[in-house]
Amino acid sequence: MKRRDRRQPAKNIRSFFRKYFLVATGAVLQGFAMGVFLFPNYIPSGGAGGFTVLLNYWFGIPFSLALWIMNASMLLFAFHFLGSRSTIGTLFGITVTSISVNLFEASLNSPFSHIALDLLFGSIFLGLGIAVLLRQGVSNGGIGVIALIIAKYKNINPGKSLFWINGVIFVITAYVIVWEIVIQALICQWASTTIVRWLYNVRVPRKRVLIDLIWGRD
Repeated sequence: MKRRDRRQPAKNIRSFFRKYFLVATGAVLQGFAMGVFLFPNYIPSGGAGGFTVLLNYWFGIPFSLALWIMNASMLLFAFHFLGSRSTIGTLFGITVTSISVNLFEASLNSPFSHIALDLLFGSIFLGLGIAVLLRQGVSNGGIGVIALIIAKYKNINPGKSLFWINGVIFVITAYVIVWEIVIQALICQWASTTIVRWLYNVRVPRKRVLIDLIWGRD
């Protein structure tokens, strides 16, 4: 018993670092999708992304800063409904995402010259990033906080609620900027949230140690 107790702190430390490594990975994937494929085409990545695009369009606020402001404003809800651990993880995730958006925007351009390909690859990377975050019990920020709250208290898959809430925000964004955006944004949300729904409940066999370490859900 004592031997097991001595091992517990080390196990907790490994679990902590694994969790935050995965949160950072999901956040970087999000930032890559937004900074390289979506935001340069004014395609909202989600509800917070829609408001981010509007802040940039109206006031010229950099995408990375506007995204952090929108996401951070939702942390009060996360703290109240999800607890301090999820709130800290969400703050860490949105900060890494915002930094990633800024770095990718400044250093990388999309290799494609067609918006349809940007939309496709942006949606794929966005969905992967969100799925990794949600599997760690961490919101992807913004409206993802509300989706995670719904998932926790109503047992509804967060990918489904994300799609419908974000859809309303996309209509507002498209009305202000250009109507084509709503079509692109809805396609992005359908593709990315479909990936989230597929991957959120995936079970990884324990014997596959490396994959389990990377995917991070028991």
